[in-house]
Amino acid sequence: MKPTSWTILPVAVAAVAALTVAIVAISNDNSSTSTTSAASTTQSAPGMNMAGTAGKATLQSYAGQLPANADALAKAHKPYDATLPPVPAGEVVPLHIALKDVTLQIAPGVKFSAWTFDGGAPGPVIHVRQGQTVKVTLTNGGAIPHSIDFHAARIAPDKAFTSVMPGKSFSFSFKANDPGVYMYHCGTPPVLAHIANGMYGAIVVDPKTPLRHADKEYVLVAGEWYLDSPGLNKPAYLDMDKARLMMPDWVTFNGYANQYKDHPLTAKPGDLVRFYVVDAGPSLTTAFHIVGTILDRAYVNGDMTQFQSSVQTVDVPAGGGGVFETRITQPGLYPFVSHSFASVDMGEVGILKVGNVKGTMSH
Repeated sequence: MKPTSWTILPVAVAAVAALTVAIVAISNDNSSTSTTSAASTTQSAPGMNMAGTAGKATLQSYAGQLPANADALAKAHKPYDATLPPVPAGEVVPLHIALKDVTLQIAPGVKFSAWTFDGGAPGPVIHVRQGQTVKVTLTNGGAIPHSIDFHAARIAPDKAFTSVMPGKSFSFSFKANDPGVYMYHCGTPPVLAHIANGMYGAIVVDPKTPLRHADKEYVLVAGEWYLDSPGLNKPAYLDMDKARLMMPDWVTFNGYANQYKDHPLTAKPGDLVRFYVVDAGPSLTTAFHIVGTILDRAYVNGDMTQFQSSVQTVDVPAGGGGVFETRITQPGLYPFVSHSFASVDMGEVGILKVGNVKGTMSH
């Protein structure tokens, strides 16, 4: 940078700060009615700060704030199992999902008071075959009403995606007729809050005519975390103002920042590796890219009837999914990222370790 450039920096910073204050003020004014309505349905819920940062001049970021022993905590962390589970046998696949309020770690030493499917964020990966019937039973062990919305289902949402009261159960069924990878999430208003609190997951529907054999199959669910505190000394809650303005503190694959950097996914040289990628959002896009290789096939947004070849980067929108294949012949460490690098800086990065190589890297 030229020395003269520094002279305009304070002016630019002041302008950005003023614009931020204006945006926050407008957001608070315009959302006052909806916030009151939303708060009335969630006022007794743990894990949510509906007031957000209302009244503050600026929104405070807690991105990158970690304890001194973060490296040791990252190595000790048990990563979310990204391996695609097998398809259950039979024509009917029963799913029993418990809705739970739990405290999660979303980065080394960073705690968050979450709402979850089966105690984790993301919830369990569901894997079925095209034509199977999925029978879903929800049991609500949380403090407020919740529901489940399957993007893979063709069903009347007012009948199936209804809210389940605390202590109650509800069942419905749908036939998985459309192959691909899809998001599921809580659809109870305000949906922004329920997804941002951790209520999301992925369902993979295999086509009747199987895809070519893959040596490794991994599922990655991207998600954003919006914190009202650093989450170090006590669990953070969801900050709704930051969620509305799409200003996350952490962005993750499978719920925990950088976990596949410290615990890489693996493959052998020459393996065909297939990634099923869902962007749970609630708001940002994942620009999926693997450093050091090309995507041989990209089934964009989960459409399994056609694919693009030799693709560098594919946008997976919030609420969307894509299936991506690559074959890497040279041993090495290959980062997979969202090529929106602000998200990488907040934790949306992992490594595919091909072969018996030592060391680590990030990108």
